[in-house]
Amino acid sequence: MNVTVSSLYSRIANVVPKVEWMGFEDDVAAILELKKKRNAVILAHNYQTPEIFHCVADIVGDSLALARKATEVDADVIVLAGVHFMAETAKLLNPEKTVLIPDMGAGCSLADSITPEDVALLRETYPGVPVITYVNTSAAVKAASDICCTSGNAKKIVESLGVPRVLMIPDEYLAKNVARETNVEIIAWHGHCEVHERFTPADIQELRASHPGVIVLAHPECPPDVVAAADFSGSTAVMSDYVGEKRPERVVLLTECSMSDNVAVNHPDVEFIRPCNLCPHMKRISLANIREALEFNRHEVTVDPAIAEAARRAVERMLAV
Repeated sequence: MNVTVSSLYSRIANVVPKVEWMGFEDDVAAILELKKKRNAVILAHNYQTPEIFHCVADIVGDSLALARKATEVDADVIVLAGVHFMAETAKLLNPEKTVLIPDMGAGCSLADSITPEDVALLRETYPGVPVITYVNTSAAVKAASDICCTSGNAKKIVESLGVPRVLMIPDEYLAKNVARETNVEIIAWHGHCEVHERFTPADIQELRASHPGVIVLAHPECPPDVVAAADFSGSTAVMSDYVGEKRPERVVLLTECSMSDNVAVNHPDVEFIRPCNLCPHMKRISLANIREALEFNRHEVTVDPAIAEAARRAVERMLAV
């Protein structure tokens, strides 16, 4: 094994046992070679496992960061290590590039919770009210919307429209959490993230009792009573920044559990308490199927041109704010 691949283990040694790394090395080496051969880049979400996030990814971050950085990619091929709506967004912003997703089954409960027909009914019910759509949705739903948002910029997007009332879809909890921070009236849909909706205030009470002094950070897709009981709430990028800036002695991130591993890599001095809620969709992505995607051009993501123009406009309008 060449020195470059072997040396990568030092990045994740404090979160990945050596015996596990030994099973990853061949795929890591192959992926690095395939990226050169195909002029490819890998975009990885914060919920990917450390061997993907820290060892083969070229661009990492939350949904907003990936959306922004996707517009700057200088490559022929983009592999999206994340879920399907993220790959669609990458394709919308890079229509001439090949976009691959290692597993077409990597979906999202939020994306599945709403359809373009639902959006049409909402517009009939609330005529003239702008529709803000979370990026955790299909391209078809984005196309039926006015503008997109992420958990990191939702409040900014809401207030940028300069209107007294908006529809925010599909995440009910994100909408309610943002509504607490703004004077704009927010009408919510009933979609939930299957990972974040499982956290409860009782979980926080138990964590505080068993780990005195722990700082609790909650993702805004968590229920409002969970966010209220936490010490701080923010997107995955904001939570990561909080740990880096505040350096709490002990912290818990109420979000998908690979996030803690990825942040812990850069902060070995911080004790991470891990209430492990896994995203079954994110965990469909592996080194093995990233390698196969590059080797066989597997699972190319396309967007119907009739949908792409309107969906791209909603995403680009968000990025312009």
